[in-house]
Amino acid sequence: MKIATGWKDYEVLKTANGEKLEKIGGFTFLRPDPQVIWKTDEKLSSDVDACYTRTENKSGEWKFSKNFKKNIIISRKNIKFHIEPMSFKHICLFPEQAVNWDMMTNLIKSSKREIKVLNLFAYTGAASVVCALAGASVTHVDSAKSMIEIAKVNANLNGVNSIRFIQDDCAKFIEREIRRGNVYDAIIMDPPSYGRGPKGETWKIETDIYNFVRLCAKVLSKNPLFVLINSYTTGLQPSVMSNILNCAIEQSGMVESYELALPTKEKEIVLPCGCSAIKTFGD
Repeated sequence: MKIATGWKDYEVLKTANGEKLEKIGGFTFLRPDPQVIWKTDEKLSSDVDACYTRTENKSGEWKFSKNFKKNIIISRKNIKFHIEPMSFKHICLFPEQAVNWDMMTNLIKSSKREIKVLNLFAYTGAASVVCALAGASVTHVDSAKSMIEIAKVNANLNGVNSIRFIQDDCAKFIEREIRRGNVYDAIIMDPPSYGRGPKGETWKIETDIYNFVRLCAKVLSKNPLFVLINSYTTGLQPSVMSNILNCAIEQSGMVESYELALPTKEKEIVLPCGCSAIKTFGD
């Protein structure tokens, strides 16, 4: 397990009863978390600035205090991130990914050459910004226009103007890059557990991730640096992700898989937040 530290204006205060209480940029947030199956007889908090609750039809909604502002900026290691409550309880950032940001930054800076990074299912672009600030040339791909717009906000916050933003289906983009002969030294992917395309196409990570990684392997350069997979799917264990990277990518390299977690203010409690696997190839 790797625990994301180094945050100054983000912390997990309490966890219990399927919820987590966070302090983000001076505001308190209460959100559901499926990993939190331990219980307490007390409510985490009755007075918060932003609270996400489930409705009867299994969707949900945010409720805010009078003092809450929706556009919040937090930072870590002088890198700024835009925080905004979104549908399905998201806040436009996954703070536990700081573990991977540090790892990718070190790999890119240590390579001492120009690295081309492809960020797939790139969400709001935290990894894209981090890699660009480390000196990489970054292509950011996501199918949602709204997420790309927020990724551009994150880039502007950090004075980054070199990221190539592309709104597209990730698999279709990779197929076109194969035909074009374009290659990348590093690939990051954060695929959803489940998705549906505009023509009724379905994506299920357990059945589709292996073939997708094999497809992505075709756009790796002859001298790659790393391939990183993130997953929030409970059933996709770190060792499974290691096996996928070893079997789907022929180039020899070192594979490491690990659970991600956030520290909390509670004694002896850390919050599990999915897992990652990375294959590095040396330089």
